[in-house]
Amino acid sequence: MPTLEDLVRRVEHLLVRHAELQRTQQLMQQQVQDLTAERDALRSRLGTARTRLDALIARVPASAAPLAEDAGLGGEE
Repeated sequence: MPTLEDLVRRVEHLLVRHAELQRTQQLMQQQVQDLTAERDALRSRLGTARTRLDALIARVPASAAPLAEDAGLGGEE
């Protein structure tokens, strides 16, 4: 049967471990927030680039349009 000192040590160890896990969880939540913000920024940049490319393709003369399509620049995805 464990002694009182053994139980106290185990409880203290559990409290330390609990604090470590809480800190790890906070760090991971911050990482998720940072990565979500980065993803959203990249999506926004992609949307802007797509819009600019579409505008440029629209300016391409009709005689050059087949060339743009052959190069994979025309059409929807």
